[in-house]
Amino acid sequence: MPDNIIQPLIVRNNSSVLLDSIPVCSYPAFCETVTELLDREENHCLSYFAFHDQPDLWFIVAIANDRTGEIYVLSHRLPANGLLQLESLTPRVNALHIFEREICENYGVLFTGHPWLKPVRYAHNRFDKNRLINNYPFYRIDSHELHEVGVGPVHAGIIEPGHFRFICNGENVLHLEIQLGWQHRGVEELMLRKQGLLQRTILVESIAGDTAIGHSLAFAGLMESLSETDVSRQLQIERALALELERIAIHVADIGALCTDVAFGLGAGIFGILRTGIINFTQSWCGNRLGKGMIRVAGTNHPFSNELKERLNDVLAKFESQFVELAHHTYKLPSVENRFDDIGTVTKEQMLRIGAVGMAARMANLRRDIRWSHPFAGFEKYPIEPVVLPKGDVFSRFLLRRKEIKKSIAWIRNILDNEDFNIPVSKPVTNLSLLPGRFALSLTEGWRGEICHCAITDAAGDLRYYKINDPSVHNWKALELSLRNLEISDFPINNKSYNLSYCGFDL
Repeated sequence: MPDNIIQPLIVRNNSSVLLDSIPVCSYPAFCETVTELLDREENHCLSYFAFHDQPDLWFIVAIANDRTGEIYVLSHRLPANGLLQLESLTPRVNALHIFEREICENYGVLFTGHPWLKPVRYAHNRFDKNRLINNYPFYRIDSHELHEVGVGPVHAGIIEPGHFRFICNGENVLHLEIQLGWQHRGVEELMLRKQGLLQRTILVESIAGDTAIGHSLAFAGLMESLSETDVSRQLQIERALALELERIAIHVADIGALCTDVAFGLGAGIFGILRTGIINFTQSWCGNRLGKGMIRVAGTNHPFSNELKERLNDVLAKFESQFVELAHHTYKLPSVENRFDDIGTVTKEQMLRIGAVGMAARMANLRRDIRWSHPFAGFEKYPIEPVVLPKGDVFSRFLLRRKEIKKSIAWIRNILDNEDFNIPVSKPVTNLSLLPGRFALSLTEGWRGEICHCAITDAAGDLRYYKINDPSVHNWKALELSLRNLEISDFPINNKSYNLSYCGFDL
């Protein structure tokens, strides 16, 4: 290994280590090591953040290896009482742009050479309160032949705030810039203020309402690793079942929403009805159609029983017969194919450069799926092979959902055929003693993609820092790229084909 490359700490998903065991290196060595790691296609950045460790800012990066399941952790320090300036890594590793921008906004660190050092969220506790969201520095092109189109932040319908700024030549989009941060809720800070385990659990269920199970599962894994709490194999399998039901429900709803955008009323109506059967089963299981209350640390209040197993088999049989018939008809309609095919295309190279994860990566021939690469919960005993498509257009995102629904149903049936659910499982704990001076990381694969929760405890075992990365943090740039050289009328179906989260981004 060259002298300027540092050996990072290697950890696994849902593990905790002593904070002091993370290598601290000089910034030049940090840059060389991170660049060398992220030059490899099998690696991608999970999280890069900073926190105060007086008198320094302590920077920690976590990089996933999708081939080996390893996670590389490395750090560097910057005196907080000196010049807050570092050379940007973004020109070398474009995927780090969003992380450096967030660190700049939160702590005032100037990353020299960063090509796009703009605010991310306008947090209430941001470093520079003079930077206001109404003065966002949009990219501009001065020309008498071009015009700008602004959409949002208030939209027609029940949708969260976000502003889309198009630069167009006639109907043709040359550039799209997306401005979020209109409702920064301070979730990460609230995770530290809330002291009760139940309060924190309810908070993570609300990070993104359509991903309540995905985020709460990441939180549960993190708390269990920080407290060295063992969880039974059956509980892990039940959690994975809930996660796949969440995936099926959202995917079928998104297929229906895309049908709406091409005026295919039959698909819009029936796919929406099919979603109801899945979420109604979730409600019968835990009392909430979105799965809130389902995942609790170290146990469950809603064990999965053999009676629920029989009912779920019936629900899936009815769902699948109707879904397959309508999907077969829908996906072969020329009016649907022609509207989606070759629209909003992004390449594998673009997805690698922006660090895309989840569906946005897989529909462009990039195999990134935490269930497969860094298995957790029931996916360790019951592996799942990710669906990967090569084309990267709206139709690929449309088709990927259909294929993933089929894959999830087959995976669930395999479990139902091979597991007995009459074994008692533990009740959730109401309080936990966390290990002091630890760093922990937990990954799940929500329906959008990779969810990453990181936590650091202090010398007393209290939460000192909590970091959340929703897949939308990585993937909003993909939507911007896929609008280039399309007509602006293509934006609605392109946007809906990603269905990225505003609130998951705007923590």
